[in-house]
Amino acid sequence: MMMPDDKIPFWRAKKMSEMTPKEWESLCDGCGRCCLNKLTDVDTNETVYTDVGCKLLDGQTCRCTDYKNRQAKVRDCVRLTPRNVKRLTWLPPTCGYRLVAEGRDLAWWHPLVSGDPDTVHTAGISVRGKVSASEKDVPDERLVDFIVKWPGKWPKGSKGKTRK
Repeated sequence: MMMPDDKIPFWRAKKMSEMTPKEWESLCDGCGRCCLNKLTDVDTNETVYTDVGCKLLDGQTCRCTDYKNRQAKVRDCVRLTPRNVKRLTWLPPTCGYRLVAEGRDLAWWHPLVSGDPDTVHTAGISVRGKVSASEKDVPDERLVDFIVKWPGKWPKGSKGKTRK
């Protein structure tokens, strides 16, 4: 049974390039995984995550403390756009931008689906309680000591109600 157009969520009804700025920003689930420092394996070109947060990441709220000025303050902060989101291989598999770009639906814990910004935390998706240090305190050459696998994986039981 087809739903009327006004009942289809915008992320299913529109191309990413057609979304309003507000709709685009709302695809972010607030997990903070993309704000973890990442390294690229020189042999495999694979991205590996660390549990070291960007200097602007608030580990409790999992949000940027200066979102508006982040790119001026963090040299390698990447602004997601409909044009680059499909090319960014380091976006976590749980990322709303990545899921929509891949033609998949948002997960049950995404605030746009659940109606609650805290479900990203209760589902274990966010970095809350998992950031071991700030990049302010960890020199680049020590980042290899903080490599973790969890940001590149779906937590057990979190996939649940997603649709392809």
